[in-house]
Amino acid sequence: MTERTLRGAAAIVGVADAASPTGVLDRHGRALEAAMISAALADAGLTLADVDGVTCANGPAQLAEHLGIHPRYLDGTNVGGSSYELHVEHAAAAIAAGLCEVVIGVYAATPRGDRQRAADAAAAGGGRGRRGGGPGMMGGPNPGLEWEMPYGLRTPMGAYALAASRHMYEYGTTSEQLAQIAVDTRRWASMNPNARFQDPITIDDVLASPLQASPLHLLDCCLVTDGAGAFVMTTPERAASLAKPPVLVLGAATCGDHSMISQMPDLTTTAGAVSGPAAFAMAGVKPDDVDLLMGYDSFTITALLHLEDLGFCGKGEGGAFVEDGKLGPGGSLPMNTNGGGLSYTHPGMYGMFLIVEAVRQLRGESGERQLDGPEIAVAHGSGGLLSTMGTLVLGTEATL
Repeated sequence: MTERTLRGAAAIVGVADAASPTGVLDRHGRALEAAMISAALADAGLTLADVDGVTCANGPAQLAEHLGIHPRYLDGTNVGGSSYELHVEHAAAAIAAGLCEVVIGVYAATPRGDRQRAADAAAAGGGRGRRGGGPGMMGGPNPGLEWEMPYGLRTPMGAYALAASRHMYEYGTTSEQLAQIAVDTRRWASMNPNARFQDPITIDDVLASPLQASPLHLLDCCLVTDGAGAFVMTTPERAASLAKPPVLVLGAATCGDHSMISQMPDLTTTAGAVSGPAAFAMAGVKPDDVDLLMGYDSFTITALLHLEDLGFCGKGEGGAFVEDGKLGPGGSLPMNTNGGGLSYTHPGMYGMFLIVEAVRQLRGESGERQLDGPEIAVAHGSGGLLSTMGTLVLGTEATL
């Protein structure tokens, strides 16, 4: 089989994101998406007139119509939180194939603000407002409604609690070790003025927070906030003349192995064990070469599984690996330097924010939390219930 590679075939040249310490943003819907796209294009030194590709997990054709553009390339892939890593992979392939030259990707969700707006509308109208839920809430036919939900599995934390419980049984991982991940992530958030939570926490604080689904406590779980972000990609040749240093796509890979958590082949091993090594091989790097890991942290166990499956430590060694605080400021493997989904923001599909922070760190734009000259960053997204993993290896021009 002919070797296929995207190494250095495309560059991320603009990024933007929006989050608030209140957890609520003023804009929502297409207006918020348009604002993010405008900000990312301005960051790159481009305009909508340059765009000929659109990626969006929620109706790229409708978005293009709203923006008044006529793209030659559209991607509406939606596999949950890792969708944006897949969008970058697909866009890099499309750019390399000459299908398009400038691609925008965007995400915006405002669950916290929407809830408040619905409550305000209900109060103003004297009614209860529209209620969510029911079979349609999960997007059509879904076997989980028949085979998992009737048994009382709390969604989504129940699925991750199963993975945590199994990891503890198999490898002796402790709640204290998982809590260390939340503590280190909060240490990064304390340096991000836009983070939802910035006050330091301790392992005891995590363990004392309310149990959500044993063994996961509240502070093991991601936030529910408004948030939005966007990226712009183009060819390396065009990137050379733009406003900011390009961040090159060195490697990209995807793997999915289940939808329902009951069908996960091994609760302690995600599909990242496939996508991670494949992305590293394409990039020509090893885990030891990585200066920054932006790993999807919907729950502390999610982050721990990434560390093992991507090869930063052996299977079952994640608990001991994180005990010394190496993921936090000053540590040997900085992870989630924006504060992550645990403390920065988490509107529901967090993968976009992994990309934005990785790019900013590689460009030296992360302020107080800026690392010292990083050259290689990994953005690793997790979609569904530990279902679909997307791994990106990103680098500066010095890495080519």
